Amino acid sequence: MGIAETYSRGRSVVAEQPLTLLVAVVCMLLAIDLVSKLLSGSLSVLSLAVFLKDGLILGLVIGLAGVGLSMTYSILGFPNFAHGDYISSGAFAGWATTYVIAGFGTVSVGDLLLLGVSGDATAGSVGVSVVSTPLAVVAGLVMAAVFTIALTLLIDRLVYKPMRDQEGISLLIASVGVALALRYLIAFVFGTSRPGITGGSIPGIAVPGIGIRINAHEATLAICAIGLLVGVHVVLQYTKLGTAMRAMADNRDLARVTGIPTERVVRATWVIGGGLTGAAGYLITLETGTIAFDFGWVLLLLIFAAVILGGIGSVYGAMFGGLLIGLASTVSLVWIPSDFTTVAAFLVMIFMLLVKPSGLFGGVTTA
Repeated sequence: MGIAETYSRGRSVVAEQPLTLLVAVVCMLLAIDLVSKLLSGSLSVLSLAVFLKDGLILGLVIGLAGVGLSMTYSILGFPNFAHGDYISSGAFAGWATTYVIAGFGTVSVGDLLLLGVSGDATAGSVGVSVVSTPLAVVAGLVMAAVFTIALTLLIDRLVYKPMRDQEGISLLIASVGVALALRYLIAFVFGTSRPGITGGSIPGIAVPGIGIRINAHEATLAICAIGLLVGVHVVLQYTKLGTAMRAMADNRDLARVTGIPTERVVRATWVIGGGLTGAAGYLITLETGTIAFDFGWVLLLLIFAAVILGGIGSVYGAMFGGLLIGLASTVSLVWIPSDFTTVAAFLVMIFMLLVKPSGLFGGVTTA
């Protein structure tokens, strides 16, 4: 009787959920192929460990930046396409601050502010790293968050607030215009090159038994990102502000009727989301060692994939979606060239949505 019941359930899954079966089969085949590559020696354990480490690092940044995008959508009701350029703006502001502090007295302030676009301020001459110039890095991280908060509040006041009661499509189009304006303002000031930012040797530690090495910048990114994400959890679950944000995400009109100060919640959303976004931009630049005027826009594609995968409007979905997208982008190097890793990340998103169309945390808003 048990065998017959199992067979019946299997037929039901095949008939009613063929896409779920397809995803399961694809995942199983990839897992079998991965194990066979490891056993045959065509893929070393060390290489796989490096892919996993890089994926987790990237996933933490995507998740950190994705929280702000998800909060904007759940509370304000529109996908903010300027989010990627907030990342770039915060990164440039933070690194300009770091360079001024680290290179003060050795290179002219004007060259330092431009991050080596012209003049003598280069990664080699300034020598910025979390080990050699820790105070400059901390000051830059704080400035990146503060500048992005101020920028998001200013743009909200000038652009989004007058349009608050309009349809989401109007705000979306406005956000595209803001994105283009910010991106090419950065390009006008800092140029379109991709200068190196960090300099000097960066110490690290080897993980026992595996052999992979985690350098000081990767460790800094991981510690800061995890700390900030835990902070978001605490705010959402254990403060009055978090309760108000969750209530407004569930039903904005009901929140307004019950006396929740919605404009104050909106400002708090920009403050929290902007701070996390600026910090994410600074940290990813610290880890990669380079910066470019459009890197936030490129990263935005993966952030959107993470937010959609996790469930649009879910903060926790953005966190876990970011980790999955980051891992998919790097582990996919086992099978495909590096030029196609973004495609692999979006394929993972599509496959997961075939199984659960509402996303991993579908039905859960800000909480």
